[in-house]
Amino acid sequence: MKTNALCAAGTVLVLVFALASLFVGKYPLSLSELLHGNEMQLRVFLTLRVSRTLVGVLGGFALGTAGFVYQTVFGNPLASPDVIGVSSGASAGAAAGILFLSGSSAVTAASFAGALLAVICALALSSLDSSGKNSSIVLAGIAVHALAQTALMGLKLTADPERELASIEYWIMGSLNGISLSSIKGNLLICLLCLAAIFLLHRQILLLSLDEGEARMLGVCVGRLRLFVLLISTLTVSCIVSLSGLISFVGLLAPHGARLLTKDNRCSTMFLGGLIGSILLTGADLFARSAASSELPVSIFTSLLGAPFLIFLIVREGKLR
Repeated sequence: MKTNALCAAGTVLVLVFALASLFVGKYPLSLSELLHGNEMQLRVFLTLRVSRTLVGVLGGFALGTAGFVYQTVFGNPLASPDVIGVSSGASAGAAAGILFLSGSSAVTAASFAGALLAVICALALSSLDSSGKNSSIVLAGIAVHALAQTALMGLKLTADPERELASIEYWIMGSLNGISLSSIKGNLLICLLCLAAIFLLHRQILLLSLDEGEARMLGVCVGRLRLFVLLISTLTVSCIVSLSGLISFVGLLAPHGARLLTKDNRCSTMFLGGLIGSILLTGADLFARSAASSELPVSIFTSLLGAPFLIFLIVREGKLR
């Protein structure tokens, strides 16, 4: 009952934040003007605010859910969605798109391709280890992250310091600014399909948190299931990161917040983690567009929450040991 009440409260908060996101911004919108058919207000509402709100709500939900999956599969409370190179791969892909392609849609596609390529490389490297241990995937992710960061540094060196380099750095800081409906349809569809698969597999995901021998006795093909779950979870994150740039700490904060509130690790906790992710990302975006005269990167506000929380987790883990 407690978890259901928390999920209901979380859903209400998400709706409140989403409604605020539709109307808060540098260009003021009013409900009366929209209802009277003001052309400019309708254009801003439909082409910019709706898409931005959708990415904030669904993106936060995806990051929170994927963070829950990663922490469950790896059995590590500090695991986050970029543990196998998704963020660094997306950054390198976006940098290549900014340098060699034109248009925001092309940059989004390049970022998505970079994230997906990084994940495939990490999973392919980990599959060479026949033991199927979680540590092999983490080590492969570290290697892919290092390679992607090297590629990113090389691309930065070739960028025009006045325009291209600034665009790369701004993308890396993360923002929901400039997202339009035309650029998000494919990403959001893939994201929704991956989220549906994650929730359909929630029982198997929870079994992966058991000892490997126990999971196999229960009929779980641990190696294949782990790879598949990690692939769809990272694909979910890639769909969002390729649109928004890098968003720090949401995938770490949201599932921990859900577990602290519910004191369990069930499917409803995973859903609550997604809701908390939506609240965090949408709330951070509201601050980003209203806290200063010019819009700030979203990751500034998520990091202000995430960094102290990460320190708290590290200290707590040290005391428990």
